[in-house]
Amino acid sequence: MADTSTSVEGRVVMITGGGQGIGRAYALHFAEHGAIPVIAEIDGEKSDAVAAEVEAAGGQALSVHTDVTSLESVQAAVDQTLGRFGRIDVLINNAAIFVTLGRQPFWEIDVDEWRAVMDVNITGCFLCARAVSGPMHDAGAGRIINISSSTVPQGIPGFTHYVTSKSALIGMTRCMARELGDANITVNAVMPGMIETEIENAGRTDAGRAAVIGHQSIQRQQEPMDIVGTLMFLASPASGFMTGQSICVDGGAAFV
Repeated sequence: MADTSTSVEGRVVMITGGGQGIGRAYALHFAEHGAIPVIAEIDGEKSDAVAAEVEAAGGQALSVHTDVTSLESVQAAVDQTLGRFGRIDVLINNAAIFVTLGRQPFWEIDVDEWRAVMDVNITGCFLCARAVSGPMHDAGAGRIINISSSTVPQGIPGFTHYVTSKSALIGMTRCMARELGDANITVNAVMPGMIETEIENAGRTDAGRAAVIGHQSIQRQQEPMDIVGTLMFLASPASGFMTGQSICVDGGAAFV
């Protein structure tokens, strides 16, 4: 009989970009529910600080300085995690370039900025999923959760490089789900809406916020906790027969 538990107790959850913003919120909430977050973050000080928060609250955590665009750095993070805990149960591909991007028409996007967004938002997810797939395969189970965006079905103008990169994750999710299903590894994507965190967003104005909220069915500001429940479900035994799917959690701004 299938396990329908939504518990993440004891699960080792690697979260890229987990040292700040929504990644930090994921790490803290998973830890509150008994999971062991591995904070894979390019800013080592921020990663250490989140791990310290978890430990101060009585949980376990591991901080690993990780550049998701570097194969060597990603592999080192996976090896360090395996050396400490012996397994990786869940990967949340959260690291991305977005809040530093200004709104501009696609023909004015700097080519180097375009390449940087693709390198982090697409290649970084590919490298991390690639690195954990072996250990998950050996363990006979695993969960990969790719953080896409509700800007994809909406086709939000002004951020073509970001929307393009998050669109690619949908296709990547579907291909990986097909290839990893026999190993009992599920791969799903989540598409959050406009979430405010402690990080200043260069492309967001008060008028822009009001417009987004006005377009939602649930007309209030989305918070990190609004998406954590979906991630916990996808990381738990209850979602074991669900793979290759894209779940939009944006208050009803987009219907997919």
